[in-house]
This record gives sequence, structure tokens and C-alpha cells, in this order.
Amino acid sequence: MILALETSCDDTCAAVLRDDGTIASNVISSQGIHDRYGGVVPEVASRHHLELVNAVVGDALRQADTDLDGIDLVAVTQGPGLVGALLVGIVTAKAIAATRGLPLAPVDHLQGHVAANFVGPDPFEPPFVCLLASGGHTLLARVEEYDGFEVLGRTLDDAAGEAFDKGARMLGLPYPGGPALERLAADGDPEAFTFPTAKNVAGLDSSFSGLKTSLLYAIRDLGEEETARRAADLAASYQSAIVRALVDRCERALDQTGLDRLTLGGGVAANGPLRAAAERLGANLHVPDRALCTDNAAMIASAARFVAPVAHPGYLQLDAYASGERALA
Repeated sequence: MILALETSCDDTCAAVLRDDGTIASNVISSQGIHDRYGGVVPEVASRHHLELVNAVVGDALRQADTDLDGIDLVAVTQGPGLVGALLVGIVTAKAIAATRGLPLAPVDHLQGHVAANFVGPDPFEPPFVCLLASGGHTLLARVEEYDGFEVLGRTLDDAAGEAFDKGARMLGLPYPGGPALERLAADGDPEAFTFPTAKNVAGLDSSFSGLKTSLLYAIRDLGEEETARRAADLAASYQSAIVRALVDRCERALDQTGLDRLTLGGGVAANGPLRAAAERLGANLHVPDRALCTDNAAMIASAARFVAPVAHPGYLQLDAYASGERALA
């Protein structure tokens, strides 16, 4: 069995994956403290990982009805992410593996989101086009194999989830902003305001900074009282622009690759209007369970099956990496 840890941002996660690929446990402990800051504070996240990680690992083992003696491989997210947060998971994984002489599989976080499609009651096999959209990442990938992917396009500035969070904050909504903005938008008119979708961006890349600025100007022009009265319309129109931009890139990626299979991953994949719009493309669409879309360790365990493990003591020098450059090369 594989024991996996994921601590790339503000969720402390551990999971156990059985040899047949079924999920024995998938524990996610979300840090509720960041809402007071309007976003994730790296130092605070790291300190909470330190407090939570042992309990989360213990809970994952109990739910899987096993202990460390039943583990054959330890996996951990190496990057990209917040370096301090990643190091908590890496040090913990090293300690667990080293004390038992177990091999360790360092996993790329983005590859983990792709590998979330390979587990569950209805695994989705390559080839397919994958949209990864979260608070820190937005990219389109062509997935031909289980152990890697080709980047087709990525955001040039803000990630889609970041655009949701910043838009929600401008509208006075709590963090995390994506779910709050979606709830508000449900009562609004998505055609009430016209927001740009950066269609002039070349290829399959995307941009959301102009959209965020357009919302800021709209709020400024409306004034405080009118903004409050039309908040649902603003939210619906803003959300619609993000969804249009993402789905437009998905449609173009399917056309360019000749594939008719599409998956959605990352926290933004939980957005209802995005899922509905992707379904209307007519491709064979697969969206993992919501617990597998957001950051979790089951996806890291899934990816670890296709990573060459490092034997003890070779992984003791393993370090974290913050950016996605290494993963996307």
C-alpha cells in the first residue's frame, strides 16, 4: 500500500491507496484560519501543517485499517507550492520512510491533479485533454501517458481560482471566494455586465488580470450603494467571463489535438457553471469527485504509482521546489 502526504498550500492531507488502485482513505484537514486574512498566509500555513500532520497521517492509517507496517511506499508532494508548507510534508515523509527503510516517491503537484483521474470507481484513461484550474495554477495539458503530460497553454498572470478569490473580495465576500461568489451568482444575471475574456491572447494561454481590473472599474463606477444592490449580477457576469475563457480554451485544445476526451481538475473544477459549460462541448467529459478535485493526498498516491521511487537513503537530500518550471519543462 502507498501512504501519501500533500501539504503544498493550506490543506494538510494524507491518504492510503491499495495495490489495486482503490482509495483506502483520503483525509483532508483544511485550515480555517486564513479567512480572516482574505488569503493564505504562507508562514501561518506552515505552522498549522506542523501541528496537524501527525494527526492527519494517523487518521488516514486508521481509516484504512492499517498501520505503518502495512505500508510499502511513501509518497509526498515535492512541488510546486509554498516552500515552507511543502517542507513539512517532505520532512514527515522522509522520517516515516527512513525509519522503516521504505522507498519514497517525490510527486509533482500538477501531475497529482492529472492522476486524480486514474482512481475512483470510474477511472479515466489517457489520452485526453486536461484543464487544471485552481487558486495557484491554470493550464491545459495533453495527457498521452500515465507518467506525464504536455502543456498546451497556461495563464499569463492570475490563475482562474485567484481571479475568483480576488473578485469575491472586491464584492465583500469571504475567503475562499470561489464558492461564495458562485452562491451569490446563482441569483444574478450573467449577461447584466460585459467583462472581457482576453481573446487576443495567443494560442491556448489565458489571462485574467484584465478581467479583475474590469470588475474593479465596474464597482468604482457603480458606487457603493448600487454595487450592493447589483452584487449578484456582478458576480454572475464575472463568473460567466471566467467560465467562457476556460471553456473556450478547452474547445480549442480539443480541436487542435483531435481528441474528444476532456477532464477537469483543481479546485475550480468544483464550479457548477464550469462543469455545465464543459458538458455542452459534446466531448467525453470526466470530472473526478469533488474531494479529488481540490488538493488531496489520494491524487498524490495515484501519481506515485507511475514515479520511479527513490531508495533509502537517497531521498534524505530531497528538497522542495516552489515554482512549476521543473514540472512543466
